[in-house]
Amino acid sequence: MSAGFFNAQVAEAATEESFKTVEEISAIDFLMKGGVFLIPIVLLLFYTTYVAVERFLYIRRMTKQNAQLFSDVKNKLNDANKTGALEVANREQTAYGVVLAEGVESIGQSIPQIEANMEKVANIEIGKMEKNINHLGLIAGIAPTLGFIGTISGVIKIFYSISISENVSIGNISGGLYEKMISSGSGLVVGILAFTAYHILNGLIDNYALAIQKNNLDFIKLINSKDGHKAK
Repeated sequence: MSAGFFNAQVAEAATEESFKTVEEISAIDFLMKGGVFLIPIVLLLFYTTYVAVERFLYIRRMTKQNAQLFSDVKNKLNDANKTGALEVANREQTAYGVVLAEGVESIGQSIPQIEANMEKVANIEIGKMEKNINHLGLIAGIAPTLGFIGTISGVIKIFYSISISENVSIGNISGGLYEKMISSGSGLVVGILAFTAYHILNGLIDNYALAIQKNNLDFIKLINSKDGHKAK
């Protein structure tokens, strides 16, 4: 009875010691076991974070829509104050304001020409928002691939070492293999982050594209009315 209890204590102590040994490995040391392919993956992670945050803040600022903006421009145009309407449109410093300002400046031209001018400016603003976003799409494919390459190269090295040393112990195989799988896991995480950011940002841009079409239509209706034609 006492011998069994003693053995159980020894086993428990050994288990606790093994857990302590694992816990002593820091997260950075654990990741660095992934090999040299982890370096470009980490760099891609930093770049993904930078692009995602920078683009999100820019898009959110440029697509901020002030419901009062169009109403103020409309009032100025109804008062035949084209200069005042242009000042109001430029006041916001947003993509909506830029497109609206182009519409005000185009007053006096034909309706199709005004529509074309506003559409061109809207596309330019969308192009500015899309800057570097395509990089996230590339990273979503590149990062997991780098991770898989790192794992495969590690596995090749493991089996090459086995062929030389003829040591096929489970410890040698599993130890080297789990280290190389870190590379694949890291690549997948970065790829998922880039893929998610890519689609979220494109979703914000798509929402702007739909909203600006409605704004353009409202503006065309305004200047196509009797009061709109009188504004010079």
